[in-house]
Order: sequence, then structure tokens, then C-alpha cells
Amino acid sequence: MVPEANSMDLKVRELLKEVRIDSATSKTLDKAISSIVDAIRAIPERVVSSKGARKFIEDLRVPANKVRFTFKCPESVVVAGSHSVRSIARPDVNVDLLVRMPKECFHRNDYLNHRYHAKRCLYLRVIAKSLKSSPLVQTIGWSAFQNEARKPVLIVSLVHELSELHGCYIRIIPTATSMFDVSRLNLNRNNVREVSHDGISQPTPKYNSSILEDMFLEDNAEFVKKMFLEWSSLEEALVLIKVWARNRSSIYMHDCLNGYLISVIMAYLATRSGGNCINKSMNAMQIFRITLNFIATSSSWDKCLSLQSRGQSNLSQEDLNQYLQTFGIVLLDASGHLNLTFRMKRTAFSELQEEAAHTLKCIEKYRDGGFEEIFMTKVDFAAKFDSCLRVNLKECSTIYMPGFCLDDECWRTCEDKLHLILKQGLNDRVKLIRVTWRNAPLEWNIEDGISKFSEEPMLVGVLNSTHEKSFRVVDVGPSSEDKKEAVKFRKFWGEKAELRRFKDGAIAESTVWDCESWERHLIIKRITEYILCKHFLLSKEDIVHSVEQLDFCLHLDGKDPVAFSSNLLGAFETLSKRLRNLEEIPLRISSVQPLDPALRHTSIYPPVPHPLAFEKGVKPKPPKFATTCIQPLEVMIQLEGSGNWPLDNIAIEKTKSAFLLKIGESLQDKWGVICDATDDEVDVLMSGYAFRLKILHERGVNLLKNQGTNKMKNTSSIDKELFLRSQHSSMINGLHGRYPTYGPVVRLAKRWFYSHLFSSFLTEEAIELVVAYLFLNSFPFHAPSSRITGFLRFLRLLSDYDWTFSPMIVDINEDLTSDDVKEINENFMLSRKSYEENAQDVEPAMFLATTYDKASEAWTKYSPTKMVLKRLASYARSSADLLTTLILQGTSGPYRWECLFRTPFNNYDAVVLLHRDKLPYPHQVLFPTDMNQGKHVIWGNASNDFHAYISLGGSIKSLEDARDKLMINFDPTRCLLEDITKELPDTFEVWYDSLGGDAIGLTWKRSGSKKRVRDEADESSRGSIDIMKDVGEIGKGFIRSVYLLKAPRLQD
Repeated sequence: MVPEANSMDLKVRELLKEVRIDSATSKTLDKAISSIVDAIRAIPERVVSSKGARKFIEDLRVPANKVRFTFKCPESVVVAGSHSVRSIARPDVNVDLLVRMPKECFHRNDYLNHRYHAKRCLYLRVIAKSLKSSPLVQTIGWSAFQNEARKPVLIVSLVHELSELHGCYIRIIPTATSMFDVSRLNLNRNNVREVSHDGISQPTPKYNSSILEDMFLEDNAEFVKKMFLEWSSLEEALVLIKVWARNRSSIYMHDCLNGYLISVIMAYLATRSGGNCINKSMNAMQIFRITLNFIATSSSWDKCLSLQSRGQSNLSQEDLNQYLQTFGIVLLDASGHLNLTFRMKRTAFSELQEEAAHTLKCIEKYRDGGFEEIFMTKVDFAAKFDSCLRVNLKECSTIYMPGFCLDDECWRTCEDKLHLILKQGLNDRVKLIRVTWRNAPLEWNIEDGISKFSEEPMLVGVLNSTHEKSFRVVDVGPSSEDKKEAVKFRKFWGEKAELRRFKDGAIAESTVWDCESWERHLIIKRITEYILCKHFLLSKEDIVHSVEQLDFCLHLDGKDPVAFSSNLLGAFETLSKRLRNLEEIPLRISSVQPLDPALRHTSIYPPVPHPLAFEKGVKPKPPKFATTCIQPLEVMIQLEGSGNWPLDNIAIEKTKSAFLLKIGESLQDKWGVICDATDDEVDVLMSGYAFRLKILHERGVNLLKNQGTNKMKNTSSIDKELFLRSQHSSMINGLHGRYPTYGPVVRLAKRWFYSHLFSSFLTEEAIELVVAYLFLNSFPFHAPSSRITGFLRFLRLLSDYDWTFSPMIVDINEDLTSDDVKEINENFMLSRKSYEENAQDVEPAMFLATTYDKASEAWTKYSPTKMVLKRLASYARSSADLLTTLILQGTSGPYRWECLFRTPFNNYDAVVLLHRDKLPYPHQVLFPTDMNQGKHVIWGNASNDFHAYISLGGSIKSLEDARDKLMINFDPTRCLLEDITKELPDTFEVWYDSLGGDAIGLTWKRSGSKKRVRDEADESSRGSIDIMKDVGEIGKGFIRSVYLLKAPRLQD
């Protein structure tokens, strides 16, 4: 434990060095602040009217004649916030300046009807105009204090010449110390006359708290400052918690946590009121853990917390109960008048508690304390929630009709209402619903008023429950005998409610969400659309879900081929039974195991039944056309044990071939299946699919395990490969059973890999293992329950993982012991010995270790190389950034969802375009490629030797004739690449899409050897255009065009 603790402490120290500002920068900042303060204090008196912010005041419904006053310079200007307690955490370098407005600027009744807020804005307006002439000021903007539109603040950006303060800004926040009689602002008072029900005035606790906050802001800032004075470990702990919270964007916002509240909670824990949980003998990480533990588990949150010393509170129990009833969470300041957490919602706090508890578990579980997961990983809205939707409420007049600001602002009221509606509609389908309208405009001009706050869409995050609950088709409501509840149910669901009799005889209200099996992941989307359209009078165009946006790349002809999975699995089961029942062969078949990705739910396009692949006598209704090619599904079989097998490897393979021929004959004779046999395998056509049989001989695996290094070179690796694939397939099948979302995420990941032409460099098994890793090691998240969230996390994992210095250990069944992990790490270190000599010559560059492959030899031993992996990480980073933007902000200009799967061809030296109608599966081409860059070297006509589709006349005879033309496992693209590599060796690195892309990327190979330099010189003398013509000649009849983008660069 000691080395692990030391590792964590070392990383924390380095993090603090990186995010905290040094003393020199702090001094420069102090000088800039001093100049700004002097400029504010020098502002002369002037008469102020509503003219400076007319629209803002109109939106607050304050009469213009009520806001006229004489501006006087502030009574005091003090530094508050992070800088005052030396806890600024980069990249947010900002300083809070508290500007105390003089009492003379206000009337004693200005706390009524937003008059205070109107004058507060005008006071800031004068300061903004005056600071524009300061030489230190770059720009002055407006923002909202804690996203509260009626409380604007000034954002003063400093000039770029202050290089140490690049990106720094100063927030100017007005305060109103001792401005009004606090008794006029207690919880029970109504101070906004429009807030009434049936003519009876209602209390305005949120509005009153908004003013009280300004009245006690200075006192509370001073309380925190005194607590942090000369307490370095407390300052460091505050920085750590801010870094932790900022990475979790859904809890670091207006209705949950901010830097100020964190400092208040820590200060509370250091007082007698907080039980002195924190003391000066503790280091930063100890304080970090204690604070998170208090947030996550303390029962004190169910009561009223208070910064007042014990015994000094003048509040009765009745007063405290009223606070708890009015606000979800209560933390009273030292005055006892203000609830510092009056904006915090109970749902947001519950999420905060869950995040804190989850982090504490990580510290206990992970070997190094989980530093990367806790402090470095972004847990933002897009990656955390299984479904994100943006709701456009700009035209929803019912929200704004009563007014933008009453007791609470209309946006906050709308958040609460929408959350309530979704919670009632989704019920136990979801674990968490997060509704937030972070709507302060990025560039807000106060003269535009606060109506601009409605232009940003509301963001909703949904965390799914279990797969069974989230995607069930029927919701059962109240019994028909419970009339009262039945009426409520029907009122809420409207036309979707129906009375049904269930299998157990019960009659109850219900809602049914009928859909195809491959569309069930959209059920939550359909429910949210229905209830939001019904209760908010929105159109479907106003509601944009992320969950379905990438489905297009998995569909063929508008349908997901996964719909045929039950047919495929049924066909495999039939084949398995038939094989195990064969008695005509010398040795019985003991096991049949699927090897193909389609049989473990990870194939991008699982095959659909082919009309020419049925048994004799089966007469399916033939379509007009069928594909000429059919992809075989590999199946491994094992025979019962026997001592009569030969010992020679070649003889073993010949014996296997004999068995396969006999198996094929038996299947054909007994069940009328069509078989096509070769020396290595038998292709069985039945039930619309082609199954390719291969035999695993256990002795072959044992030979590989037991022989020495010299004999190993002469041993066939067929059995070893089959053994590894069977182990992998079995584990992945089990993983998909635990995580039903795993399969769709893998399909998206593979589609992305192939779309960016990486098919040559990474096997399907490697992709499946990387995706498996993020499901098995999900912290700081929970395992994804939606394909788009899993895909985003996959892209981030691929781009951020430290492949050079860390092995990726994928322990699917938790079989690895500590000795196994030690062995893996030793193998990894052995593979990295060459790194110091040549950083580019590391094998394997992507070290993937599993229980069956502790040395990463199965899938990534030679590929990808270091350079390819670097390119892969770069593409993943770019795609992850784009996907995050699309989820949170939607499409913008040319950047659309399709861009995630469009590869930039300017990254290749040459591009070869193929005739699409000569591809084996033209319907799988995601985006047809057309080039408008580079030199068009050649173009060629299509050959008539191969056609992608066979015409089926409709008669049985025509089916028999067409079956002779069926080609199993034929791929002209693969043949072309083999020919290019053979005819032009060591010339190109070839990039292609094995799934059916119509473009091939070529990059010139570069080598440091003298021989290679001479070869390059020879090639250059021939001319790169001649080489491109050779490529065209090799693929004549299949290649449509060749474009040269960059000539080869010769090495010195």
C-alpha cells in the first residue's frame, strides 16, 4: 500500500503545480486588480435612468420612474473568491471583486417587485462604461451570477500584454451590505406582488434569498477567508475538489455545486458546528476524502446545517422545518438569515452524493488510488448520460406568459416542471434525470434584456435503469378498480392509455410502445417525445435526441440487419444439432462453437438470409435479384478424443480434410444441405446462410504449447489461431449477455474504424477487446446503456490511453490472479525494452492482454505500428470532440453526424476509386466517394467479368442455375490489395474499408535503410505518375480512377 500511496501523493503534487498559479503571477494579478479598483473608485457621481438598460428593466416589469437614482462610488471594493484564499485552479483564472453599492442609491422599499435588481443592473452599467477607457481592459462583457438572469455581473478581460494572465478575467459583483431590513425578506414574506394564487399573495422565498445573498455576500466571503488563512493543505484540498467537480459538468453548475459552495462546506467542516472534522494535521488528500465522505454519507443533510456556532442560533425548530420544507438542501450562513444553497435542487444534490460516493469507491478499488479517473477524466454531460436531448422552448409562450421573473425565474420553474413530467412518464425505466437550462448567452448585451436567455435549448440527460426495465414494451398502470388513480393515469397519458387484460388475469390501465426488436433502444425517446409534446405543446422538431443519430450507419435499406439475428442463431442451432447427431463419421463431433462476429452480436452488418443458400427441397420465395457473393460464417468443431491421430502436423491437417469431406457428404445425404469442400474447410449452405466448418485438434494446441522455440517455427499455427479465436468468441458472447449494449457499441466502433480505412491494421477481435475494456473498467462512469454514449467513451479511450507505457488488461471473467497481472506487466516491460533505442519500433504498439493471451501475441503483435496508432488516436480525438459538440449543441454548418464517418482524403498520398457496382456488397457503401483534389492520373471502364447481383427469374430452375454463380467469400478488393502488394512490394502502405468502401488510400512507405533509399530513388526516376499507372493496370476493370495527391519524399 505504501508505494501506491506514494504514487498518488506524487501525482497530486504534480497536479497542484500545474493548476495553481505561482507567486509571480499572483503579484501581477494583484497589480492589475489594484488598477481596476482605483478606476472604479474614481467614477464620478451622475444621475442614472432606465435608458442604460431599458429592455432589461422592461423584462423585469419595473416602471422606469422607479429606478432613477444618483450614482455614487462604491463604499468598498474587496477581493473575494478563489484568489482571496489562494485557490485559483487553472484554466479558470478569475477574480471576484465585490463592489458594495451605497445605501443612498436605493429607497428603503426597493426590495419590492425587482426594483433592487433593476438598480443593481444600472449601477453595473455605469461601472462598465467607465472601465472601457482603462488601458488594462481588453473587453467588458456581461454574464449572469449563478445563471440568474436578474443578477448580471461584469466580466472584465485583461489585455494580452499581461502574458502571465492570459485568459484571466475579473468578475465585478455588486453587494448590498445592510441595505434593507432583513425581517422584510424572511421566508414568509411576499415581495413580488404578482405572485398570488386565487387573489391571495404567496411567499417569495427564492426572490428574497436573491437579495439576501447580496446583503451577506461580503460577510460570508470574509468568513471563508478567515478559515483558510495560513492553512495551505485546506487551500490545496479546495483546488483538488474544484478540479474533481469541474470534470463532472452536471454537478458543477447553477443548481448544484460551485467553487464558493465547496469552500463554504469545507469551512463548515473545520468549525465546531461541523464537528471539527477537518484539522491542520491533515494533508490535502485526507481533507479531500473527508469532504467527499461528508457530502456522500452524512445524515446532517437531512437537517438544517448552519455556520453559526452551536447554541447561538436564534431560529426555532419551526423555522428550521420551514427552511427544509421550502428548500431541498439547507446550509445557513453565520447570520442565520440566508440559505447558501437556496439554488440547489434535491435531484442535483442526489447526483452530487452519488458522484462523491462513486469517487470514494474508486480510491479504495484502484491500485494507484484512481488518480487518472478522479482528476483527469472528463465526466461531462455527453459521456455520462445514456441519452441526451435538447428541448427548444423558445416559442413555448406558456412558459413566459406570467413573466420572466416572479419568485423564481421562469427558466428554473420550467426545469422543475419538465423534470416532474419526465420522472412521471419514465418512472423506473431510468435511474436519473438531469434537467438543466444553462442559458446565459455567451455574448450577452444587457441592452437586449433577458429574453435572450430563452434562445438556448434546455438540456436533459437520462441515465437508464436495467436493460429489461428501460426498454420494456408495456407499462402497467393502476388497476381498473382504482378509479381515482385510473383517472389520473388517463389524464397524464391521454390517447396512449388503454385498458388491458394481462396473462395473470389482472385488468389494468397501461401504455404500449410497439416497435420492432431492433428499435427497442428508441422506446425512451418515443416516450419523452410523446409526453413533452402533450404537456408542453411542442412539436417533435423541438425535441432533438442523441440516441438515434448514428443508427444510419448500421442500417441497410432503412432497417437494421440485426432484425434477422434470431433467424441466424436458429440456423446455427440447427446446424449444431445436425453435426452432433452425425453417426457416419469415425469420430463423433463433441462440440460446435461459433467463431464469426455475427454469432456473438458484434458484426456491423449481420448477414440476412440469402435465397440461394437454402437446402435442396426448400423453396423460398425468390426476389428479383440477389447478391453474387455470400460471406461464410466460421464455425469451429471438435471431435471426440482418439489415440489414432498422426503426430506429424501435415498429416494432422490432411486427416482433418478427410473428416471435413466426410462431414460434408453426410450433411448433404442426410439433410439435403449444399456443401462446398476444400482442403481446409467445408462450406455448408443451409437456412439462407453459409457456414464454414473448421476442425480444432487439441493435440495441435498442445504441440504448440510444449515444443521449444526452434520446433515452434516449423509448427502449423492453424490450431493455435482456432484455439485463440474460440476462447475470444466464448468470452465476448458472455460479455454481451452481461451488457446488452456491448454489441451495438462494438458495431459503431468497427464502422468508424473501417470508414477511416484502418481495416489493414487492426483485427475485429482487437476492436472488441478495447470496447470490452471500457465496459469492464467504466469508472468514473457506470457501464454505458446506450450505443452513442458507449461509442463516445470508446473514442476518448482510444485517443487518451497511454499505449506507450501502459498495457491494456482485459479481464472479462475476472480470472486473472495477481501472478497473472505480474506476468503481463513483465511481458509488457520486455516488449518496451527497444523503446529507448527506437521509439517508433515498438512491438506490439498496442499491448492487449487477456487471460488467453498474456503477451499480446494474438491480435496486435505486429499491427498497428506506432505511427498507425498515433494516427488512429488523432482521428479518435477529432471524432470525439465533434461527437461531443453534436450531442450538446447539435449540427452546425457543414459539421453533421455523417462527418464522424467521412474520412479526410487529403491525409493520403494517392487515392484509388473503385467501381461501386463491382464491389461484392455495393449496398454497404456508406458514402459514395468523389474526389475533387489531386492529379487525376487515370480512369478506367468497368469489367463485365463480375456483377454484384444475380438476376433471379422467379422459377425453381432459375434458382438452381443461379446457385452455380454464387461465390462464397469472394472479395475483389482483397484480391486487388494482394496484387498491389505483390507487384509493388515495399512501395505503399494500403488503407481501405473492408466492409465495402469504394476508395483505397495509399501512402508512400519510408525506410531508413540504404537499400530502400536507392529503391525510392529508382521509383522517383520512373516517376510517381508511372507508379500510379501501374496500380491502375493491376486493377484494370475494377479501378475507376486514381488520384495522385503527393509525390514521394526521398530521404537524405
